[in-house]
Amino acid sequence: MEPLIAGGPSGKALLLTALALLALAFVVMWWRHTRRAPDRPSWPPTWRGVAVGVITDFLDTLGIGSFATTTSLYKLGRVIPDEEIPGTMNIGHAVPTFAEAFIFIAVVEVEIKTLAALLAASMVGAWFGAGAVASWPRRKIQRGMGVLLLVAAAIMVARQLGVVPGGGDALGLRGTRLAIGLAGNVLLGALMTLGIGLFAPCMIMVALLGMNQSTAFPIMMGSCAFLMPAGSVRFLRQGRYNPRAALGLTLGGLPAVFIAAYIVKALPLTWVKWLVVAVVVYTATAMLRSAAKEKENA
Repeated sequence: MEPLIAGGPSGKALLLTALALLALAFVVMWWRHTRRAPDRPSWPPTWRGVAVGVITDFLDTLGIGSFATTTSLYKLGRVIPDEEIPGTMNIGHAVPTFAEAFIFIAVVEVEIKTLAALLAASMVGAWFGAGAVASWPRRKIQRGMGVLLLVAAAIMVARQLGVVPGGGDALGLRGTRLAIGLAGNVLLGALMTLGIGLFAPCMIMVALLGMNQSTAFPIMMGSCAFLMPAGSVRFLRQGRYNPRAALGLTLGGLPAVFIAAYIVKALPLTWVKWLVVAVVVYTATAMLRSAAKEKENA
C-alpha cells in the first residue's frame, strides 16, 4: 500500500482544539459530579493513589500502557474494591492521557482523516461498553477482567518475542484496511471500559494494517483521550468508581507524563515489560480466584 500524505497543520490544529475542548468539558463534568456527591469526597487522595498514578502514567507515556499495571497495583495492594477498578481507571487516567495525546498528535506524523476516524470509532465503542460494564455485578467484572488480562498478557508476550510484524510505511488507511481499523478500534474502545488497556493491541493492529509503527502513538493515545470521557460519563452517573483513587491517578500521572515525554524520552524497558507480563498474569489469576469465591459465597 502506498503511503498517504500526513495531515496538514490546519487539520491537526482542529483536532487538537477539539481535544482541548473535550478535556475542559471532562474536568468541569467531573468537578460538578464531585460537588453533587459530598458523601464520597475525592480530597485528600492517598499517597498510595498518587504513587500508582506516577508509576503507571510514566510507563504509559513510554508505550507500555497504564491499565494492566494499574489493575495489578490496585489488586495486589487491595486499594479499592474490584468492581470500582474499571471506572476509577477510565476517570483517573483521563487527564494524563489528554496530555499524552496532545504531545504525540502534535509531533508524530499521521494522516489526519485516518486518525480522526479511528478516534471516533473508539468513542463509539467506549460509550456502549461503559453502559454495560457500569451495571455489571462484581463477580462478572472480576471474571471479565481476569480473562481479558490473560489476553493482554499474551499480546505483550507476542510483542516481546517479535511474533507481530514490524508494520509498513503507511501514514494512513484506505478502503478495506480502514474499515478493519475502524471495527478494531470500536472493539478496543469497548474493552477499555472493562479495564483492558488499548495500547498493546492497538500497536499490533497498526502493524498488521501496514502502518508505520510511530503512528501507533498518536492513534492509541488519541483514542484513549477521546474515548475515556465518553465512557466516564456512564461510570460517573452510576457512581462506579473510587473518587480518591481517581484523583490520585490524575495528580500523580500528569507530571509523570511530562517527565517521561520530555526528560526521560526512552529507556531500555525489556526487563520491565517482562515484569509487567508476570504481574498481569498473577493479577488475572487473582481476579478469577476472587470471582470463583464470589460464586461460592453466593
